[in-house]
This record gives sequence, structure tokens and C-alpha cells, in this order.
Amino acid sequence: MGVTHHGRTHRLDLADPTLREWTCRVLAADPEQGIVLDRSAFYPGGGGQPPDHGVLLWQGVQTRIAGTRKADDLWLIPVDGDPLPPVGTEVTGAVEDARRTMLMRTHSGLHVLCGVVFRDFGALVTGGNMEPGEARMDFNLPEVPPDFKARIEELVNAEVATDRSVAVRVLPRADALALPDIIRTQSNLIPPTEQEVRIVDIVGLDVQADGGTHVASTAQIGKVQVVKVESKGRANRRVRVRLAD
Repeated sequence: MGVTHHGRTHRLDLADPTLREWTCRVLAADPEQGIVLDRSAFYPGGGGQPPDHGVLLWQGVQTRIAGTRKADDLWLIPVDGDPLPPVGTEVTGAVEDARRTMLMRTHSGLHVLCGVVFRDFGALVTGGNMEPGEARMDFNLPEVPPDFKARIEELVNAEVATDRSVAVRVLPRADALALPDIIRTQSNLIPPTEQEVRIVDIVGLDVQADGGTHVASTAQIGKVQVVKVESKGRANRRVRVRLAD
């Protein structure tokens, strides 16, 4: 496990989130478990970001990929009824571009939201989830100003327009945990076995441990609409957002 490999699979998605097509070889193919590749740019899901969709192309045949199951290996899950490429076959993998790009924009938008709410309201994240173009994030925020919804939409879009760079780096665990405010969730979600930590830095706004895919700058997120702010308990507030197409 780690930031470059999961089991036998070299993870291309974290090295280059813009990669959409690549060649690779099939290491395992099982009708119950799925397909394992030696190299993959399919984001397998995690941290609230759902897995990629796409296809494998081989010998004139197409196998559609509908998701991923994470175990000791990354098992790609084909659409029911699609053929499995034999072990040893060289295939071309292709990620569905529109879905991945929208998820990258959405994920980076949530980091901007998190940075704004932490900076201006001192609130930590208690949960979150996303789909392409829409998401929710929960915050530990007992007191909510009456104009909170309008204010955070204005503040988030101001940060988007600032066109802040989104930088990614990998640090040893001790160095990462020494960064101020690196954990923006109410509990530390970094597995104790992970000795390297991937850091996503929206420069000047938000620095977090994160394993997802992101755009290169906040301007690529596009306009963010705060759809709703809901109370989910005495101190928990849920913020729902949507991105412009």
C-alpha cells in the first residue's frame, strides 16, 4: 500500500491526474473478483470521492469498468456481462474524462470550502461525500451566523477566482503530521500503517492530507453554488454545494 502502489498495481492516477489513456498488462482476471492491472489510472475511490468509470480495450474487444474493489489488490469491476481479458493480455485503459474531470473540480471545490470555513469560522470537518458536480460537507459548527449561506458562497467563489495553485507532494508521516492544522477532520483518518502521507496544498488557503485527484488551480473549479445549509444535530451543520457545468 502507499501513494505509488496498491498491491501489485502501480497507481498512475496519483502521479498524473490528467492522464486518461495508457497501456498496461492484466495480472489477474476473475469472474467473481474482477481484473487486476500492473498499471492503472482508475481512481479507486476513497475520502468521499467515488471511483472512476472507463474501459479496457484489447484485441478489438471492449470491457467497461464500473468501479473498483479495494483489497490486497485493486480489483477493477467490469460491467455485468462484459468479457474479461485473459491474464497476460496487453490492454489499453481509458478513464471516462467528463466524469473524472468533474470529480476533480468537485473535490478541489470541497477543499476550498473546507479552507474557508476553517479560516473564517474555525470549524472542523465531520463528514462529506461527493458525486460529479455536487457534494456535501459536514462541519462542527455550533453557532451559525444568519447570513452564513450567502457569506460562504461569496468567500468560496472569491478564492476560486483568485486562481490559487493546487500543489501535491508526499512527505514522511512524521513530517506531514508536524504541519500546522494538517488534519482538518475532527478525527485523524490517516491509517497508522501509512508511513508516507500525500499532501494537497491550495496555496495560501488550505493544506490537507488527501488521497484524491484535483485540478491544478482553483480557477479550474468554476463557480460554486451553496445550495443549502442544514442542521444535523446540535453542533453539526451540513453544507450542500453544486458546481456550474
